[in-house]
Amino acid sequence: MTDEVTPNPAPHPLTTEAAKKAQIAWIGVGSAPAACLWCLWIDDALHLVCGPGEQPDPGLDTADECHVTLRGDHNGRIVDFTATVARLDPADDSWSETATALAAKRLNATDGDTVERWRTECALYRLAPKPDEAPLSGAALPSASLAATVVPSPAARPTRKPFRLHRVKRRKR
Repeated sequence: MTDEVTPNPAPHPLTTEAAKKAQIAWIGVGSAPAACLWCLWIDDALHLVCGPGEQPDPGLDTADECHVTLRGDHNGRIVDFTATVARLDPADDSWSETATALAAKRLNATDGDTVERWRTECALYRLAPKPDEAPLSGAALPSASLAATVVPSPAARPTRKPFRLHRVKRRKR
């Protein structure tokens, strides 16, 4: 994993436009299933926060690169790209600017000072599209569904018949 943030050439215009509008992205690291994470496009890269009280880290802490999938207004996949992963250092000025921008977009923040909690407990990541690789879009995207099988969960419960207050009598014809 790289700790230094190096400026990259401008990403592909489709990647830029899709990422500017994206509130979530599917992030895949290695062979693990992709995780849906909320993010923000700042300075030609996706930024996100992971850690306690926030979204789980899908393995970015040990990754050098990841796979990003963005969806469009129709909720369908419109662009896939490979990104380099960099963890932002809380001592840098750029960390504070990025954390403040992310905190402004954070829904349902439960504490008073989200940025300071992130500084001590969480990790901020910068996912910059690789400039030497063109993103997949249009006909180049896989046509098959990438839906994963449902993972069993103790939170799941059986579906019961709907409750009826009284019996509905059927008419005879």
